[in-house]
Amino acid sequence: MKNRVVLMFIGVFPLACVAFAQDAKKGHGNAEPPALGIHWAKGEGKPGGGGSPDMTYHGGPILPSVSVTAIFWGPSWATSPGDEISGLELFYKGIGGTSYAGTCNEFKDSSNSPVTSGISYSGHVIDTSNPPNNGNRTGPILAEVCRMIPASQLVSNGYYPVYIDKPRSGGYCAYHSYGSCNGVTVQFGFFYKLDGDPGCDPQSTVAGESQGLAALANVSGHEISETRTDPNANAWFDNSGSENADKCAWTFGTPFLTFTNGTQWKIQGNWSNNSFNSSTGYPNSSGQLGCLDGGNFH
Repeated sequence: MKNRVVLMFIGVFPLACVAFAQDAKKGHGNAEPPALGIHWAKGEGKPGGGGSPDMTYHGGPILPSVSVTAIFWGPSWATSPGDEISGLELFYKGIGGTSYAGTCNEFKDSSNSPVTSGISYSGHVIDTSNPPNNGNRTGPILAEVCRMIPASQLVSNGYYPVYIDKPRSGGYCAYHSYGSCNGVTVQFGFFYKLDGDPGCDPQSTVAGESQGLAALANVSGHEISETRTDPNANAWFDNSGSENADKCAWTFGTPFLTFTNGTQWKIQGNWSNNSFNSSTGYPNSSGQLGCLDGGNFH
């Protein structure tokens, strides 16, 4: 099986992209989980696309449906949350069943079962302790999920995005990964607080939302899309290791998308093999016509 490029973090900044064989990643041992689907800030990392146009299947599981519980980590989430907690609640409550969620649904597992638009939201928890100064180690983020979500509430299709109240300290805005809590495999995401961060700003024109909320919503869409189609780093990606949202990073098909609860969000698209092969998608930053965001203008 071909090697997959993932990113492991050391110290404060990501030092290198390291290739890990898929077989070596079936169990982490004492190593930390890999950071997957890195949502690089503008001008950092590799641009969207550039590998083989189509993504290929590597035999691993997908998540046909997802149950989301958000974790907000840091004291300022309790004292000055702004509109980000309430806004992300609306984001996750509205994303299920949308045409945006449907951009992932062509991808299937070895039993021919597809990803579906079934995304549910179970609420959020706040941890007022101080998070790490950065998220460049995945281990503490997984440990936070295991600490904050009771064992009785862990579910096999659970996705636990962790939002710290610290500004970005690396060249990326977010990532996703996976691990185990009390014997249950869990998916999790990591997100900086992106207020005033031009490198992670989608430049949304949607009224009534702060720049920080708009930035978090965009990268949250990126990571949940990749979690659904490549949860364990062995399902869908191209020959350069890019997952479906990576291939369309920082490209937008429509000014905003409307969710089932009427909220509006500016979110980058996701890669569609079907759209590329039928020339119906919009171009990613490498000019490959395979991106969809679920809007009307393709």
